[in-house]
Amino acid sequence: MKYDKTANILIIDDDEGVVHTMSRLVQDLELGVDSAHNLKDGLEKLEQYDFRVVLLDVHLPDGNGLQAIDGILDKPFPPQIIILTAYSDPDGAELAIESGAWDYIQKPVSLRDLKLCIIRALQYQEQKQKAASSVNFEADNIVGTSPAISQCMSYASQIARSDANVLITGETGTGKELFAKAIHNNSARRNGNFTVVDCSILTETFIESVLFGHEKGAFTGADRKRSGLVALANGGTLFLDEVGELPESIQSSFLRVLQEKKFRPLGSEKEVYSDFRVICATNKNLDQMVSENLFRPDLLYRLKPFTLELPPLRKRIEDVSLIAASQFKLSCAQHTAKLEEMSPDFIESLEAYDWPGNIRELVNTIENSVASSQSEKILFSFHLPQRIRAQIKRASIKKKDPESSSLPSECKISPVKAEPIKYKDLIEKVEREYLKSLYSQMNGEIKTIIKASGLSRAVLYRKLKKHHIQ
Repeated sequence: MKYDKTANILIIDDDEGVVHTMSRLVQDLELGVDSAHNLKDGLEKLEQYDFRVVLLDVHLPDGNGLQAIDGILDKPFPPQIIILTAYSDPDGAELAIESGAWDYIQKPVSLRDLKLCIIRALQYQEQKQKAASSVNFEADNIVGTSPAISQCMSYASQIARSDANVLITGETGTGKELFAKAIHNNSARRNGNFTVVDCSILTETFIESVLFGHEKGAFTGADRKRSGLVALANGGTLFLDEVGELPESIQSSFLRVLQEKKFRPLGSEKEVYSDFRVICATNKNLDQMVSENLFRPDLLYRLKPFTLELPPLRKRIEDVSLIAASQFKLSCAQHTAKLEEMSPDFIESLEAYDWPGNIRELVNTIENSVASSQSEKILFSFHLPQRIRAQIKRASIKKKDPESSSLPSECKISPVKAEPIKYKDLIEKVEREYLKSLYSQMNGEIKTIIKASGLSRAVLYRKLKKHHIQ
């Protein structure tokens, strides 16, 4: 397979000798090349131009290359990142790959190997873009154009072309079921049933009956034969919502069903075959549940050949007005309201709120605002629920009045100082003190720190390295 010879390569490295050598190598491949000697200049060039591959050093004069990966990849079609470093750091290598880097290579590097690495990254990029442009992923109910949601849509379109199981994670109200339905509707199983199982409301006593069905007389109250939801999903998709609530007693039997596609209804001597795909959703950390022996590791492996993580609404604030406008139109039609528009201050208030309930809370808020203002023509900020208005106002007053803050005295901003501490520096200082204190309390036991902080191993290592906590 050939690669696009017009593709640009960006080198971010503070060693001029390395930059010169890498540039010559890229030019030998008949590719365009640009360079930057620090992280700031490199990130600015990434904003201005489209690059297909970034050769990124770790230790730069103004920052750590590993910490820049998330920002570089925050694009609908991000470049592939190849980390080049002179340091031997297994934790850094793990962090780079988990963050989405194409490869992690130690200097000195074989020029032949690096050439192959660049060519393969370009081939993958070209293949990925062609595949994305050739697929029409229909998801009318998913609203948003932010980079965060665009990446999720792109990945979901890839998932839909496969028949492997999927685990969708994210906070409550982020649209996990919407994405599950979209994946089903764009898959080869679109003509089959999309069968929903809400694991959070099933009692341990009846979950086997609900999933696998039962024969007449199988238990008290079973007055007739009944098919289970697994059988109903034959030829389609079985959606397990809140799969983290699946009782431990049923996990082993469900694992067997996933492996063999066969199950035995309660009270029956015959096995039933069902061909279905599983899509799961959860707002829990299943990896942590596995470490606490609350979830079977072999079942988790079966459930997540694909993992799609949905961002909270506060991480895609540019989508708030689009979602609000869509719901405003629907709610006005539903309530036959005379409302014609949402005022600018109404939109500003929506964007100033952090939406802990995510899209579900936003949709309900628009619905309630429209329902309570049917005889009026314009929605103003005043029409929002008092609870939301009060929290927005509280946050704005807190920002303007640092003396009211409950932060430690050394972190407070004195109004008489000529140069108050920057918000970013303040956050980093509080984070550093928190991690130092936690590290000391837990005697440096990483597993204990992970459990106490709720951070993943990779994120914890990154933050410890960032704050030089040994």
